[in-house]
Amino acid sequence: MKPARLIDIAQLAGVSEATVSRVLNNKPGVAEKTRAKVLATIDHLGYERPAKLRPKETGLVGLITPELTNPIFPAFAQTIETLLARNGYTPVLCTQTTGGVHEDDYVRALLDRGVDGIIYVSGQHADLNTDPARYQRLREQGLPIVLVNGFIDTVDAPFISNDDVASSELAVRHLADLGHTEIGLAVGPERFVPVVRKRMGFRHAMRDIVGRDDIDHLIAQTLFTVEGGAMAAQRLLEEGATAIVCGSDLMALGAIREIHTRGLRVPEDVSVVGFDDSLFVSFTEPPLTTVRQNVTGMSEAAVLALLEEIAGSASRRGEHIFRPELVVRASTGPAPAAPTATTSQSRRNGGG
Repeated sequence: MKPARLIDIAQLAGVSEATVSRVLNNKPGVAEKTRAKVLATIDHLGYERPAKLRPKETGLVGLITPELTNPIFPAFAQTIETLLARNGYTPVLCTQTTGGVHEDDYVRALLDRGVDGIIYVSGQHADLNTDPARYQRLREQGLPIVLVNGFIDTVDAPFISNDDVASSELAVRHLADLGHTEIGLAVGPERFVPVVRKRMGFRHAMRDIVGRDDIDHLIAQTLFTVEGGAMAAQRLLEEGATAIVCGSDLMALGAIREIHTRGLRVPEDVSVVGFDDSLFVSFTEPPLTTVRQNVTGMSEAAVLALLEEIAGSASRRGEHIFRPELVVRASTGPAPAAPTATTSQSRRNGGG
């Protein structure tokens, strides 16, 4: 890079050499528009800016998420990345896929790059079988971390979570108000913290709102996928469920597909409630009733907590829980007069 010549810069920028000198020395008294023009001219001519005028390098923050096929994770990633960038940090996105790079390997790579902190979204911390030592070691090293949707009480860090117990209660109350008593729950594997909490909320709501304790047959645990939702719906429909509460919007789509495959209608024969309020669910047929996670609020809380940790002013540790919101659309309706299984059989036999 060549040293700057005032006369060259001044002539091309259309300003005086004195103005160029003031800009180069970062002195006041120059309009921002003129200052920007001078700096752009310096860059255009290939001159080297003084160190004080060079863009400051931003710190790095790791963002670890599960696979991005579930729309809720890109929503979290985009919101968190935007908030980090606004605060002068460059996010490094690490997505976990089945058979791909493990979370621990991502963390080692992030540490090698000298990240200032890590935000985890539904990572290993959400798995009850995980070893908390991986997070305890990072805290002992002084690395700021924030963990979203999962909780380990032995890890000294901020946790940001959706209220999964309330999520199930909102869905069950809505369906009970529509006259449903045969309400099924379709969720993922039991080892995940959000699943345990959704089951707990479902049991409490079925007991306290619907007045039922005999509900083991109305809980189906598969995978948080379209196929998992279809499989769960198959089991629940065979148990006579007239409504299905799903652990994700993807599962809800699978449930609706299985209901249609059986010649049944949504919501006339079976009501379906999703979870997340993904971007596309208001455009499904029918538009999906779902429980909305507060992605924006949770992301803001996660970034703020991390920034406080980085700045050395420790944020409030423990779990910060966000209340979800029920979004009612067209996939839920009054309970049918006849049991679903009877209706289904009637249609197979050519009935109305």
